[in-house]
Amino acid sequence: MKIIERQLRQSLLQQWDSGKVLIVLGPRQAGKTTLIESICKEKGEYLFLNGDDPEIRTVLENAGEKKLIRIIGKHGTIFIDEAQRIKDIGIISKIVHDRLKKKRLVISGSSSLELSNEMNEPLTGRKWEHLLFPISWNELVGHAGYIHARAQLDTRLIYGMYPEVIIQEDNAQNVLKSLTGSYLYKDLLRHEGIRKPELLEKLLIALALQIGSEVNFNELANLLRVDRATVERYIDLLEKTFVIFKLRPLSRNLRNELSSGRKIYFYDNGIRNALIGDFKSPELRNDMGLLWENFVICERQKLNHYRNWHGHSWFWRTYQQQEIDLIEEIDGSFFAFEAKWNEYRKVKFSRSFTDNYKPERTLVITPGNFDDFLE
Repeated sequence: MKIIERQLRQSLLQQWDSGKVLIVLGPRQAGKTTLIESICKEKGEYLFLNGDDPEIRTVLENAGEKKLIRIIGKHGTIFIDEAQRIKDIGIISKIVHDRLKKKRLVISGSSSLELSNEMNEPLTGRKWEHLLFPISWNELVGHAGYIHARAQLDTRLIYGMYPEVIIQEDNAQNVLKSLTGSYLYKDLLRHEGIRKPELLEKLLIALALQIGSEVNFNELANLLRVDRATVERYIDLLEKTFVIFKLRPLSRNLRNELSSGRKIYFYDNGIRNALIGDFKSPELRNDMGLLWENFVICERQKLNHYRNWHGHSWFWRTYQQQEIDLIEEIDGSFFAFEAKWNEYRKVKFSRSFTDNYKPERTLVITPGNFDDFLE
């Protein structure tokens, strides 16, 4: 089976000899190890250190310059995988960068929670940081070809875009159950803020049932019988381990605009469906509109990240229930998008929004035109 070519590959190659530490963050099983190892093998000999391996963690504990020289030996490239598991990884990285001048260090991690905190101060000005998501639509088209990718759109809406899910098409449900069972919680359950794993699962299911809707933290707290602060903390941790992401409301002080609240989306439709145990085909579902919205907005997030877009993403809603799924703002200009699974449903953008924000573009995203939206 041909490896799926990743868009991030070119950015990593361009920075490979920059003299800075390369950091790739993203969900577990999104393909970070495969991508980085493919480049390492292409470039020559390298040392692979797996942070999930307790023996590796023990060897690297309290490692100073002399010990690191012994560990690294003659290897020019060092790849540390799942680096968030390694104590003082920021200090170790700084020593390699500052003292072992001819060594190249590449790091991957599945949690920005520990890794960003560990790396930011020691590696200020010394690193390039990237995110790798599950397979993007453009990567799928590049891998499978446009016609085959389009033919499996319904499948991708149900089973998602994780590499192993795409490659093991006949075993997709079992792959997703494994992901949501062990890998999804692996970093979270080690965190001291997670004292109730069963609460985490209940919260994820509640969020999975509310994609596309404004999430009320107080209602979630009442549903789960915990305080609001606990709900907010768990959601923050889920975001930092790349399970979900939030959109905030656009509000520029128009009297009828919502200025609080959040919409929460999953980075992958398959993970969402696995959590609620629903893999029914599109014609048997009543949530295809929600799945389409989650897919479209998530794919746009991937696209914007990979092209180094520097704008802001919002949703917009009024107290009169006028709503726009996605607003993008860049350099003072606004672009408004609605995601609709039904191509024949007529959509009118709110006059209140268009009069006040004067968007450069308004577009309804349907299965018939979404390719252009994701180019």
